[in-house]
Amino acid sequence: MIDRSAPVAVVGAGTMGAGIAQVAAVAGHPVILYDAIEGVAGQALTAIRDRVTRLVDKGRLQGPVELRLEVAAGLGELAPARCVIEAVAEDLAVKQALFADLEKIVAPDCVLATNTSSLSPTAIAAGLSHPGRLVGLHFFNPAPVMRLVEVVSGLATDPAVAAAVTGLAEDWGKQVVQASATPGFIVNRVARPFYAEALRLAEEQAASPATIDAVLTRAGGFRMGPFALMDLVGQDVNDAVTRSVWTAFGYDARFAPSLLQLSMVEAGWLGRKTGRGWFRYGDDAEPTEPEIAPARSAPSFVTEHGESPLRVLLARSGVEVRAGEGRDGMVELPGGAVLARCDGRPAIALGRPAVVVDRTLDDATAEGIAIAVSDGCPAAARDEATGLLQAAGLTVYPIDDAPGLVVARTVAMLVNGAVDALHKGVASTADIDTAMRLGTNYPLGPLAWGQRWGPATVAGVLDAMQAWYGEDRYRPSALLRRIAAAGGSLT
Repeated sequence: MIDRSAPVAVVGAGTMGAGIAQVAAVAGHPVILYDAIEGVAGQALTAIRDRVTRLVDKGRLQGPVELRLEVAAGLGELAPARCVIEAVAEDLAVKQALFADLEKIVAPDCVLATNTSSLSPTAIAAGLSHPGRLVGLHFFNPAPVMRLVEVVSGLATDPAVAAAVTGLAEDWGKQVVQASATPGFIVNRVARPFYAEALRLAEEQAASPATIDAVLTRAGGFRMGPFALMDLVGQDVNDAVTRSVWTAFGYDARFAPSLLQLSMVEAGWLGRKTGRGWFRYGDDAEPTEPEIAPARSAPSFVTEHGESPLRVLLARSGVEVRAGEGRDGMVELPGGAVLARCDGRPAIALGRPAVVVDRTLDDATAEGIAIAVSDGCPAAARDEATGLLQAAGLTVYPIDDAPGLVVARTVAMLVNGAVDALHKGVASTADIDTAMRLGTNYPLGPLAWGQRWGPATVAGVLDAMQAWYGEDRYRPSALLRRIAAAGGSLT
């Protein structure tokens, strides 16, 4: 255990390094801050003191807070540290050289921690005389605000070292999850489909970025849509993380980067920091609105054939539901077209005029929903479906007939990624779901979400998309198939 009297050093005084230094100092540690660029550490120290003073003034921190912060003029002044946390550029050679120098300076029992978000702690530690003392300690930005910390053990990491930094982060008020040193760890690995599927839908012109964002927030319950989030993070940063994970996984199709996003990076449309990304920013920027279906009248009745997965939405609409003779779970509209819940197939694959309804986080509370109609489906059928869902209090977002629509494909791929991480021993069930809720603010952990929908349902959505596209990208995890076949649980 590293107690609060022990000095902590932070190397790299940029946004992340300064944030980590602030967390350690507020917790009561003496903190030594170093940056290779002259003057940066001093500026960061002043900024930390100012931020903490404002937090105390606003009552967000109990004051007074005594900050024991100092700036080091060189690496040699980090010798007293009991733990050194590195937050420098995401460059393997730079990190390896830094830790090789630090190993010669600090005491033999000093813990060396890297805040890398994508590089392997195993590789970073490979050149050390004692690689067991190095561990990944991945904070999320902004470090003083985000509760999650991933403790990432490399192949050589001593379990006692991982335990020491776990206790340290928990003492700082963080929620710690344990991960193995695989590409992307937990969050950056499992979260890739949230961006990738949105980008694919935009590439295929199934819907606009604003519409996709609206569906995922109002139907899926996500706090922020993927396009708004990419603009916030920066297209260059998001694309770089995607390419890093893709490369590390041997160019696996599941992690393939988007040519559409690459074009944004090449154009310099990086998001909020440049004033333009998927959306425009600035005082004179007009908000980009999603495509919303115009108001339509609800049908006087529908016919339900068997037990439909749309029952909750039908009940919300107040429309009369008549019992039909079929048992396929379809809902027949008065004009003869069917209303079906998305199972991964596009509407055209149903073989008759059809309107497919996307999935939601919770049908009882969803505020919006996406629909798609089959080619040749009468406009009257689309209007009947639209009116029915509007009567249920939902904003209806029409999109092109894409396999998996928006929420169903995105969540199925998130669940699949989480199950694959579980299968490969990246982290435990609890830690995967905790990491995704706290690290990305998802409304549910993906494994809990998959259990809510049912493993067989998720596998079915993926199978249908893989069959339609003919691509390995949508292959279900072997463990997901096994759990679905056995009727088992994801949680």
